[in-house]
Amino acid sequence: MTIELKGTTIEAFWASISFMLAVAVVQPIYVTTSDVLGRRIPLFAGLTLFSIGAVAFALARTMKIVIVGRILQGLGGGGLDVLSEVIVTDMTNLKERPLWIALLTIPMAIGSILGPTIGALFSEYASWRWLGWYNLPIIAVAAPCAYFFLKLKSIEDSLGTKLKNLDWMGMALFATGAVLLALPLSWASAIYPWSSWRTLVPLVSGIAFLLGFAMWEKYPAQPCIPHRICGNITAKVTLAGGFVHGAVLYGVLLYLPLFFQAVFRETPLQAAVSLLPICVFVVVLSGVAALAVEQTRSYRWTIWLGWVLLAIGVGLISLWNRKTSLAISVGFQIIAGIGLGTLFTVPTIVMQASAPTVDDQGLAAGTLVSFRLFGGLVGMACGATAFTSTFGRAIARVEYLPESVAVLRDPAMAVGFIPHLRHASLPDDLLDAITDAYAGSLRSIWWILAGFAAVGALVSLGMKELSLESEEVSRQVWEGKNE
Repeated sequence: MTIELKGTTIEAFWASISFMLAVAVVQPIYVTTSDVLGRRIPLFAGLTLFSIGAVAFALARTMKIVIVGRILQGLGGGGLDVLSEVIVTDMTNLKERPLWIALLTIPMAIGSILGPTIGALFSEYASWRWLGWYNLPIIAVAAPCAYFFLKLKSIEDSLGTKLKNLDWMGMALFATGAVLLALPLSWASAIYPWSSWRTLVPLVSGIAFLLGFAMWEKYPAQPCIPHRICGNITAKVTLAGGFVHGAVLYGVLLYLPLFFQAVFRETPLQAAVSLLPICVFVVVLSGVAALAVEQTRSYRWTIWLGWVLLAIGVGLISLWNRKTSLAISVGFQIIAGIGLGTLFTVPTIVMQASAPTVDDQGLAAGTLVSFRLFGGLVGMACGATAFTSTFGRAIARVEYLPESVAVLRDPAMAVGFIPHLRHASLPDDLLDAITDAYAGSLRSIWWILAGFAAVGALVSLGMKELSLESEEVSRQVWEGKNE
């Protein structure tokens, strides 16, 4: 794509990270606006933005339009992601919600399993533009279904009153702080070093804005993220765990395919297939864990087991090298996938059980989703920094690099060179040495992510077992609930 559109390295960087940055910024804003305006308006706004972004991406003739399309897709996709969990909260009471959260994992399973494979197929055998077009038939089915069948009880206030009730200052502070924080996390060590003022100034400014946002939230009548959402130890522990889970989840899903391509020398399609064990077990265990909570009416043991398996699984992945067998590759992915999947759905139930009122349960679920995504940004930033710092030392031990791979002397270029590595005409011993440099550098990422999971396990010990037997429903309850 970058070569076809004559883009620069900077433009390629922004095209790759703009979607996730946009998602991270808008999710809490979607939650609070849907709580004040009702769910339908933000939901259809998300569908519209995502559709426009997909078309812009598919029709792009310059990298600038690609970036705009990805940003619009992120602004819409962030709402679609978080509102799906919030709307399930509206449609059910806490007592029956574990079952419905388990059912919600079915479409997630289909998307998670098919998404990487379809993307790799399009990239390898068709045009990258299909990565935009293939979204439109799905939206063409989803939008009419939502319009005709999503009947939630409306909020009776006038539009003017609803707009006045929105926490405009809170949303502005959060959006500014989130952008300033997320940008340096995404480019640190990839474009600018951590010590650069271009990284430190926005990072510190973003933290300052988010602290200001946290203090401001004491004052509005309907704050964006009310302090009461975090008012008990279980909520605090769950949010901290969500942040750590996001760091491990997004770190693993980003760097595992790179490992398969760099160390096992697989094509993008082969790497997508190799990733299936962890993807399948993440989505299957997401449903199984929620059903286990439905049957046992308790959740602490499930979460504790999930953290332990996650720490063990990611720690075992650090043992991989270019000679690792298929059985070990699949087996260690399965262990990590069980942990990741268990921690994907169950904390949502816990967060809602900890909410002070039934009308806060949607806000609580949305806040957890946002914490998970910001954790993902931190996890990927830590991984990028660890890789860059260790790859430079590892490749320096290779005595001679011919011109075709001399670019690897710059650690910042190592990830971008991975797709070209398997085509390099090099002596076997030199190729093995380069492969070992990649394996060792990625190993430092697995150690960091395993450490995060161990921290999550320790933090989860502070969680309390709360009742899941409430049958109260929210003010935006599904209108067919009592039919």
